[in-house]
Amino acid sequence: MSGIVELPPSPISATIDLQARGVHHGFLRLPYSRDDSAWGSVMIPLTVVCNGNGPTALLTGGNHGDEYEGPAALFDLAQGLRAEDVSGRVIIVPAMNYPAFLAGARTSPIDKGNLNRSFPGRPDGTVTQKIADYFQRYLLPMADIVLDYHSGGRTLDFVPFAAAHILPDKTQEEAGFAAVAAFGAPYSMRMLEIDAVGMYDTAAETMGKVFVTTELGGGGTATAKSIGIARRGALNVLRHAGILQGSVETQPTQWLDMPGTECFTFSESEGLLEPLIDLGEQVRKGDVLARVYQTGRTGVAPIEFRAALSGILAARHFPGLVKSGDCVAVIGTL
Repeated sequence: MSGIVELPPSPISATIDLQARGVHHGFLRLPYSRDDSAWGSVMIPLTVVCNGNGPTALLTGGNHGDEYEGPAALFDLAQGLRAEDVSGRVIIVPAMNYPAFLAGARTSPIDKGNLNRSFPGRPDGTVTQKIADYFQRYLLPMADIVLDYHSGGRTLDFVPFAAAHILPDKTQEEAGFAAVAAFGAPYSMRMLEIDAVGMYDTAAETMGKVFVTTELGGGGTATAKSIGIARRGALNVLRHAGILQGSVETQPTQWLDMPGTECFTFSESEGLLEPLIDLGEQVRKGDVLARVYQTGRTGVAPIEFRAALSGILAARHFPGLVKSGDCVAVIGTL
């Protein structure tokens, strides 16, 4: 007995041929029986553009449903990309966690699943786990390079950056940072995750894929500028990979590092947040990043939160009220 448990096939099926030449629009159909549709399905929009020989790029947005730059850029790319311009294959899923995307929420309204903490998923699990399993076992193995869009959603705001992770395999790491440079965001980040368990990033990188992610803004909305960065970045990554012809549109970028947990500042109380440093501003170790006022009464001194290292303010809490444990600020080192 080997002890290896063979998983059943995914209940998700693609309504289009993922190998067929040309441009094909369809869905990833996930059966989902519910009160208002006994034989219903979750229909996740999908486009595949395939032509000639070359690598496969998997482009995804809506991993969290309240982050909009990726979906906006990818819905646009899906309707405009022509097969004759492609050498290889581009798989576009603008809204991975489609139920969360429709709800404008970070997690799924069906099962409260956070897709980016659900990998490798389960074919017999919750709706979110089934989506993760399909990407883990079917789509990621097809890909050579993966671009997954994120921003801060409703609770964080970021300077716009593309990022790849510090990895044990330095050849893979170098390829990731080269793709980040090609993306051409105003900032480029070398990241070390504080909690990588269950992430889409980790699933792709464990397979040896070149993986690029982003944080392009936040506050539960998007801007013309942030969507423009996302749109240009997708084309640049495809050119960098040799899937689209033409040169990468080089843009000036500031490289930053997130080397560990000391980059993060977490609130230890709840109350009204007063930021004292704005996004992109330089920070010195010991500077007060923010203060939190207790809101139950006046005359109580606020609690101060100081920077553990020097750099720039790369992210901050977005709503005006915080709870204990909320991330108040993130510093990227220069």
